[in-house]
Amino acid sequence: KTMDELVGSVRKVAEIMTEIAAASHEQSSGVEQINRAITQMDTVVQMNASLVEEATAAATSMAHQATGLARAVAQFRIEDGAAAAQPMAVEAEQPAPTLPRARGPQPVTQRQAPALAAGDADDWKEF
Repeated sequence: KTMDELVGSVRKVAEIMTEIAAASHEQSSGVEQINRAITQMDTVVQMNASLVEEATAAATSMAHQATGLARAVAQFRIEDGAAAAQPMAVEAEQPAPTLPRARGPQPVTQRQAPALAAGDADDWKEF
């Protein structure tokens, strides 16, 4: 009778251990799925951060180009004999934030696009 009770107890322990092993396997599978999801989210976050950096650099470049364009356009005369257009109020250029360079157009500097001299505007009257 004692041996039967002992064998019954051993079977119960074996069943419990089997259930524990199955639960551990399910937990391991769940943790693996969570790990994959976190890895995918990290990849997407990094891609988004890169796109934000590129957009910021492009916006900064566009602001610099708009400033240069406003300065260049301010040099043109409106009609024959008319006074030169008043230069537009242009915000003082501020240095671009320190970001990795984005692909695409780079800012135009004053050296690359010098303002037209007053006499140069007369050359464009025919247009």
